[in-house]
Amino acid sequence: MRVSRSLSLGIAMHLACVSTSQALSLQESIQKVLDENPKIQAAKSERRAVEEEIGQAKAGYFPTVDVTAGIGWEESNNPTTRGRGDGSVFYHREEGAILARQMLFDGLATPNEVERQEARTDSRAYTVFGQSEITALDGVEAYIKVLRRQELLNLAKENLQRHQGTNDQIKLRSERGVGKRADVDQSMGRVALAEKNVLSEIGNLKDAETSFLRVIGILPEGIQPIQSPGTALPQSLDQAIEEALADHPILKSANSDIDSAFAQHATAMAPYFPRFDIEAGASHNYNLDGIRGTNSDMTAMLRMRYNIFNGGKDIARREQTAQLINQAKDIRDNTHRQVIESMRLSWVAHQTVKSQLEFFKQHVDSSEKTISAYQQQFNIGQRTLLDLLDTFNEAYIAKSSYINAKYDELFSQFRILASKGQLNKYLGTTLPTEVQPLSSAD
Repeated sequence: MRVSRSLSLGIAMHLACVSTSQALSLQESIQKVLDENPKIQAAKSERRAVEEEIGQAKAGYFPTVDVTAGIGWEESNNPTTRGRGDGSVFYHREEGAILARQMLFDGLATPNEVERQEARTDSRAYTVFGQSEITALDGVEAYIKVLRRQELLNLAKENLQRHQGTNDQIKLRSERGVGKRADVDQSMGRVALAEKNVLSEIGNLKDAETSFLRVIGILPEGIQPIQSPGTALPQSLDQAIEEALADHPILKSANSDIDSAFAQHATAMAPYFPRFDIEAGASHNYNLDGIRGTNSDMTAMLRMRYNIFNGGKDIARREQTAQLINQAKDIRDNTHRQVIESMRLSWVAHQTVKSQLEFFKQHVDSSEKTISAYQQQFNIGQRTLLDLLDTFNEAYIAKSSYINAKYDELFSQFRILASKGQLNKYLGTTLPTEVQPLSSAD
């Protein structure tokens, strides 16, 4: 048959694609995601970049040293040159200076800026943690999708074999003059539909493998069944929400952003205070200001700088940072709601499909019993071929629904773990070092 040749070609193409891939367990797959996925790599780079800003802020504690030098010419006409009767003079001029400055007090701008950057670094660390949880869940979903499609493909092949066996039986009856030609045509039509279902499932499996490649980075081969994480799940929705609010990294990131906003507000207060610096310098000049010869000096000074008025800029800056605190709090409050919403949705999805699973199983068992009974009745002429083929179709649909529900229920369990920030902990994967916040470092 033409359809059979297409089916054989589809299976051959599928096997060819799988033969170049690698075998990984779920834990190994997710570890590969954490080590190589571009989204996590980008989050890690951002965290490291923000941490370098701490060093920039701490530079305010250290002295600065500036060196200047110059060489050229000078025209001078000043009281000194006129007093000498020279009027305007033109000299070759050289100059050099060094100045060292150490901050003593800058209105606490430096310590507050250091605190702000440390809080920002913690926020980015929790962001890496959160991205690790999100991407790990994507990896689990891709892994489960492949398992689901593999099982559905096996079911489609089983359904095809069942139809082919019945078709052989009908053809044999027709050849012996017992059966009807219409039954043969009807049976062959159902075989063609079953072959089409196999080809469709092969395509669906290839799509699932492509999703696996996008998230994990390689194609799957011989992946292992997944154990249910049921024992790691909370006992109730209230417990699940409580654990999510305590451990969710995105909520912790939002709290760190509030700390950063408060530190930024404190930094904006620095211009209201005078600044004190110790300055030590030396200069060596030649032919300076129309006076021929060397002019050198050394200084060691305690200097105060205090701005009295700058057009209201400092007041506006304080108002701005106060609003940024409000914004950070509002974002935290919204994140709080999102964490609760995510956990509730995950929990309800799990409970719903879990309650349905037993009914799907009963449907499968009933349809298989119906096939057995109809097969016997068909053999003795009490059931038509259409009755028998319809039971095959019902059993196929029932098993497909059960398989989908089974994997939906499995994924919903992992989704609950991710909703409370404990998916990677359950999987036993090693998180990037960038997830460690400075506030908890030894």
